[in-house]
Amino acid sequence: MPAELNAEQRKALEEEIKVLGDEIRKMKAEKAEPAVIKERVNKMLEKKKELGGTEEKPGKFVLKTGKGTRDYGPAQSALRNSVLQNVVETFNKYGAETIDTPVFELRDVLMGKYGEEGGKLVYDLQDQGGELLSLRYDLTVPFARYLAMNKITNITRYQIAKVYRRDQPVMTRGRYREFYQCDFDIAGQYDLMLPESECLGIVHELLTKLEIGEFFINLNHRLILEGMFAVSGISPKDFKSICSSVDKLDKTQWVEVEEEMIKEKFLTKEQTEKLGQLVRFRELNSGLSNLELLEKMSQLPELGQNEKFKKGAEELKVLIGYLDVDGVTSVRYEPSLARGLDYYTGAIYEAVAPKALEGTAVEKSEETAGQPVGVGSVAAGGRYDGLVNMFDAKLKVPCCGVSFGIERLFAIMEARQKNTVRTTQTEVYVASAQKNLVLERKKLLRTLRAAGIKSEMPLKANPKLLTQFQYAEERRIPLVVLIGERELQEGIVKLRNVVSREEKASFQTSEKSIIIFLSGRSPRFTRLLHSRRSRCTLDNQYVVLILFSNFLFFSSLSSFFSRSGHHNATVCFLILHIRCV
Repeated sequence: MPAELNAEQRKALEEEIKVLGDEIRKMKAEKAEPAVIKERVNKMLEKKKELGGTEEKPGKFVLKTGKGTRDYGPAQSALRNSVLQNVVETFNKYGAETIDTPVFELRDVLMGKYGEEGGKLVYDLQDQGGELLSLRYDLTVPFARYLAMNKITNITRYQIAKVYRRDQPVMTRGRYREFYQCDFDIAGQYDLMLPESECLGIVHELLTKLEIGEFFINLNHRLILEGMFAVSGISPKDFKSICSSVDKLDKTQWVEVEEEMIKEKFLTKEQTEKLGQLVRFRELNSGLSNLELLEKMSQLPELGQNEKFKKGAEELKVLIGYLDVDGVTSVRYEPSLARGLDYYTGAIYEAVAPKALEGTAVEKSEETAGQPVGVGSVAAGGRYDGLVNMFDAKLKVPCCGVSFGIERLFAIMEARQKNTVRTTQTEVYVASAQKNLVLERKKLLRTLRAAGIKSEMPLKANPKLLTQFQYAEERRIPLVVLIGERELQEGIVKLRNVVSREEKASFQTSEKSIIIFLSGRSPRFTRLLHSRRSRCTLDNQYVVLILFSNFLFFSSLSSFFSRSGHHNATVCFLILHIRCV
């Protein structure tokens, strides 16, 4: 048992532990020798032991998720799944196939692909079986590895999976260490800027559909960046390093970025002044359209003569023309967009929602006080023609794509959400009014589920009726099918509209079972009718109910079909086929 420490000794030990922790983080970032890092970690653990409090006491440890991660409860999962469903529907609309790749890759596959800043954020795994592995940082590099390994030269694919980044998290703004990415990529030889127009069309359509508020898709070109850097007197070997500084302009003042480039990147004041005039061209000419801005930059003496700038500007003009035809109005040419990744070779784009959290509780919280009311980038991508070639020198597969950060979109929608979300898809709740009816409830439940109806019942033998109704209301289940002794004797059921609380007894016919079918103009509706037609006389055997705020009854299908043309916006069809005792 260590001797009791006084306040001064404890403070000194805490300071030593903090210094050791900083050293360890720095050594990991600089890829120091594992043995040296391990020695420092052991030393820090010894200091913690001296400080006390490192021995775990049963029941005393704090249960929590790891930093930068979170649990998703039923409501959050339902909202996130609705976002993912919209994403998948949009990807499928644009003709994409789906693939999946491992959550970790060989370390050599990932290293050197993410620029100066991104490379520091890759999670490395401990050596297992002689392989050096890392958790995937994104889905693009694994996709390029997949193409090279399988010799694929043409595919339009999407992938939705988790990625991992050792970043500083801001949970309320959707910045996590573990998060979903949704990628759409077009690989293959196609005509100039047509694949890019598809990618930007997806971004515009999906963000509009999700109703996240005002958003912009910032657009630039790597060749334009190289041209601007060249006329500013910046060496090509400093391109990646300076890009990582310029890329901070969306969240940092130019004065601070310029200071970093002078003090840390060793540019001269003359170089930064020239570069500042160019990368801030949108800011200094905010009233110009995309084409007007490109045209005005082309008229600058040095820049207009630069071959790389001229080529990049001409390609963007072609793309902007396609986007005008597609009705993509959210694109904004932004010369300061300089995504710090190593593999982009052409057009680059990034979608931002600068006022997404305006007026929400997140904006007013103490944790984010004084910060911008946006969440940063919600989607980004570009052309990467050389990435596959990094893995196979003989294989040249041009690619372009876009990636959505689902957690950031989810953070916006969660903050802006006003109505509660249904956490289940149950359509019918089977309830009983008296005791000892559990077998009858289960028979009815089996019939409903066999007909493809999402249904459930209370998992108690003799539940109270009020408790059953409350459950259906809390879960926002639209209909309750109620049975009791009288209903069983008469061969009928009661239907309860959970929202209006109105109850109606079903019509009685000459047979003995119930089928409830909810569809909303589903093909299954037609199939069900055709499957029964050979055995039933439709006019006599079926009753169709249309559910609005209350029930409208039709005595037969013939009367339904004569009037249903006026009800195309029907909430649901409820078809009852009852065989009486």
